Amino acid sequence: MAETIDLIQPDRGQDAISIHLVARDGFDAWAKQLSAGQRSALAAQKFDGGGYQTAIVPGGDGWFAVGGVANPAELSSWCMAKLAEDLPAGTYRRAEGEPGPALHGWQTAQYTFERYKQPDKPTGPRVLLTTDVGKIDAAIAEARAVGVVRDLVNTPAEDMGPAALEEHAERLAKTHQGDLSVVRGDTLEQEYPMIHAVGRAAARKHAPRLLHLTWGKESDPVLAIVGKGVCFDSGGLDVKSASGMKLMKKDMGGAAHALALAGLIMGGGLKVRLHCLVPAVENAISSNSFRPGDVLASRKGLTVEIGNTDAEGRLVLGDALTRVSEENPDLIIDFATLTGAARVALGPEYPALMARRDATADALIAAGRAHDDEPWRLPLPEAYAEWLNSDIADTNNAHVNGFAGASVAGLFLDKFVGEGLEWAHFDTFAWRPAPKPGRPKGGEAYGLRAAWHMLAARYGKA
Repeated sequence: MAETIDLIQPDRGQDAISIHLVARDGFDAWAKQLSAGQRSALAAQKFDGGGYQTAIVPGGDGWFAVGGVANPAELSSWCMAKLAEDLPAGTYRRAEGEPGPALHGWQTAQYTFERYKQPDKPTGPRVLLTTDVGKIDAAIAEARAVGVVRDLVNTPAEDMGPAALEEHAERLAKTHQGDLSVVRGDTLEQEYPMIHAVGRAAARKHAPRLLHLTWGKESDPVLAIVGKGVCFDSGGLDVKSASGMKLMKKDMGGAAHALALAGLIMGGGLKVRLHCLVPAVENAISSNSFRPGDVLASRKGLTVEIGNTDAEGRLVLGDALTRVSEENPDLIIDFATLTGAARVALGPEYPALMARRDATADALIAAGRAHDDEPWRLPLPEAYAEWLNSDIADTNNAHVNGFAGASVAGLFLDKFVGEGLEWAHFDTFAWRPAPKPGRPKGGEAYGLRAAWHMLAARYGKA
């Protein structure tokens, strides 16, 4: 994401190239106002108003741009994103109205990940003007939060281990005058035994820790955000295949979502007492790896038999959810790249959502639908809770029948959330396997905007 210039700027009448948005069913009528030469230019570019089509048309002493959209009167986050990708560097304004929600995709379309490789053909920023100046700061903050998720997830595990997540959390706390505490070593083993057990096999530079960021007035309602920070997941002794391990740098995607959301909450001044927890570990393989069949203690006091060391995310989240429940929060939201079952059920586009209360799920779904980030609710069926039974411990961490894997993982987490507390769980992919306008291949935020807009509506801004 461009950092040196805001890609959305106030329209003060400065010189800018016009963008016309046209739908296919209205294209012929719109084109009648153009000259024969301009219509020929559109025909040469095979432009007929289809979705995500773009064209450049000569006009006067310069040119203007045209983009195909489904409905110029009802724009989405993504309807101008292809223009932001295709047009040359410059300053633009929509000719007939405001960009509205398209402000988001205009920015996210210009995201690039350049830490290890510079683009072959660098392009300057494409700036979009708007007279709706009251929305600019919020739109920029939201797009940058998406960029944070993408940057963190795209970074390989060697450079985005637990220590790197801690450094990011430190910068975030400093920026917003929050406080960060970190638990590691012997204290982690004693107080958060499941987090320690999952991460203890990693090299010293990737040693496990619990990050706990707090912010806001203690008199305000407690909002808890928890993110799974498994910075690399080998599967442990239940080792993954090569293909299954290839993308496991993204297994800290839940932490990326949690930290990006925390930044939005603090930057937006929500009237909450924020507790953001990230159990940061690497699930490595070594002589001291935790084993299938081991029984782990937990902060909750429950004993957990290990049915599968590759079901480690729910273990570290269990201790973190227990800790944050001790604050008696008004609401808990967690994010995790938790199960392949959620991806089988919903594919990469829809984050799976589970919630204890219907009203919580409804509010998150409505906020997501309104901002092109819709989650899909999956159940927490009590009928499946028995699948986690253990003969020798209070619970098992994995079931063996292969059914309803996402929901059963949610049921495991539910055991560690305080009784009666309001809780929602996002099982999110954090990765886009193929590009779409405004959404490049790679690390991606799913559920972030849904959660942010739900929380902003619920708690309001200071």
